[in-house]
Amino acid sequence: MKIQKTNAMRILDQHSMDYTVHEYPHGKEAVDGLTVANLLNQDVNTVFKTLVTISNTKEYFVFMLPVDKELNLKKCAKVSNMKSVEMIPVKDIMKVTGYVRGGCSPLAMKKQYKTFIHESILDENTILFSAGKIGMQIEMNPIKLIELLDITVDDLVK
Repeated sequence: MKIQKTNAMRILDQHSMDYTVHEYPHGKEAVDGLTVANLLNQDVNTVFKTLVTISNTKEYFVFMLPVDKELNLKKCAKVSNMKSVEMIPVKDIMKVTGYVRGGCSPLAMKKQYKTFIHESILDENTILFSAGKIGMQIEMNPIKLIELLDITVDDLVK
């Protein structure tokens, strides 16, 4: 069966980047990242979640980290050179990113925001992250993703 391409996949195709799509069963609601890793039989260290924050200056920042880790907002503020950052309200996710909760990809957001990724990415040959749709993940070389989006690698977790 042919996979319906998402905008995130189209961006990777435009840049001739290799990736694999993984699908998992789901209902209408988002499932947490640990469940996604288990459904796909993947190591939790290789499955990354995409979180969006807003700073004290009302700028948006994107943070990617393994699904079993928790974002440290103080570290995030520091790496983004902001006084503070906080998670955006769930009700604002679609308006800010163009994605629904649980299907937020770092690729093809309404606007490309400055993106940061946890340093553990450097230990992995491939990582998985949302393809922009609940039930679908993209697996690819993390260095290629870092280069494509000019992502900053740093310590972001508690």
